[in-house]
Amino acid sequence: MEILIKASQFILSLSLLIVLHELGHFIPAKLFKTKVEKFYLFFDYKFSLFKKKVGETVYGIGWIPLGGYVKIAGMIDESMDTEQLKEDPKPWEFRSKPAWQRLIIMLGGVIVNFILGWLIYVGVTAYWGDTNIAPDGVKNGFAVAEFMKPYGFESGDKVLKINGETPEDVSDINKFLFLRDVKTVDVQHTNGTTETLSVPENIGSIMWKNGDMQPFRERIFQPVIDTVITDQLAEKAGILKGDKIVAVNGTKIDYWEEFMKLTQGSNEKLSLEIERKGEDECKKFEISFKNIEEKKIGVAPNSDIEVYKAALETYHKDYSLGESFAVGSSKAYWTLKDYISQFKYVFTKKGAQSVGGFISIGKIFPSIWSWKSFWNITALLSIMLGFMNLLPIPALDGGHVVFTLWEMITGKKPGDKFLEYAQMVGFVILIALLLLANGNDIVKLFK
Repeated sequence: MEILIKASQFILSLSLLIVLHELGHFIPAKLFKTKVEKFYLFFDYKFSLFKKKVGETVYGIGWIPLGGYVKIAGMIDESMDTEQLKEDPKPWEFRSKPAWQRLIIMLGGVIVNFILGWLIYVGVTAYWGDTNIAPDGVKNGFAVAEFMKPYGFESGDKVLKINGETPEDVSDINKFLFLRDVKTVDVQHTNGTTETLSVPENIGSIMWKNGDMQPFRERIFQPVIDTVITDQLAEKAGILKGDKIVAVNGTKIDYWEEFMKLTQGSNEKLSLEIERKGEDECKKFEISFKNIEEKKIGVAPNSDIEVYKAALETYHKDYSLGESFAVGSSKAYWTLKDYISQFKYVFTKKGAQSVGGFISIGKIFPSIWSWKSFWNITALLSIMLGFMNLLPIPALDGGHVVFTLWEMITGKKPGDKFLEYAQMVGFVILIALLLLANGNDIVKLFK
């Protein structure tokens, strides 16, 4: 049922984004009296699930849910239909229109994506407001990754300010460090003293190199085992419910989050020191991982909602419609900026292996239906889709835009054969990226 709910939200969101993106091309094309032959949700290779001709346009739904398209007469696009180009240009064809009109038609989709993302953020803010965590809302402070400790951070620290300003949501500390220009962080140590700590300029790269995008984790659970899963490593080693983990590989711990971090940092073996009720001395357990890449031993803490409430205190803020436009605009701006900032990591070996496809996107959606989450994720995907379509790759809107701008600047229009070959190259690039992303998903499923 959870998979069905996730899939339903994903398909609904994807369908909405595709239809509105293609409308961004369709509307200016019709305004400039350009013939639109097809308007499709999903691709219709060989056959369609539904189609109906209204006027000069066939509207339909394909069976391949990898996107959608509008087929504009006289344009070399993903359909690779070049038969019409053998004839003289007709007044209603895309190639007959002035460059500025063609540019608007090609930019229409991404403009709609950016506007849609912005409007959704405004609407979500106006309707639901924001629920955040203030600096003093993290009652037990943060568990801090080892590679952050040389800069003065300690486990149990409470984050007070980032770059001299109090964050609206202190749980954003990881995102800020990875994607934004953080120079200083003000913290309160467990002994009550406060300190302003400097952060290296390349902290994002340091996090990437260490493979830890969350060096600050809220300390919520005590390291007491509430569940031991049958036939897993912990049960086979003799670990029992109620056991308290006091050290991992010789390192003392106070919270479950520290246990998780140290577990992931282990190699083939894990050494645990455990306090057991009724026994004076700590017991030691040695566990060897079956799967080095997925280090799970089969235990869980008490995750009752009351534990969360005791450890994390949130506050809610409602906004007027005017305030929502300002807050929603800020969210849209930072969503785009953060996405662009992290895009540079894709061009690394590790980044290429972490690129995800449709399964990864589907997993973003919650396992229970939440309209607030649905719209927030849809806004994020809309802005991502807008940016991706602007990339200067032939077959994407950005590729067409580059060729059109070249024509407007130089006065020389690229030849039809050049555009045809460029479209083919771009299509191959897109297929390769699609195979890479979804191939990574499949590999992760098997792992």
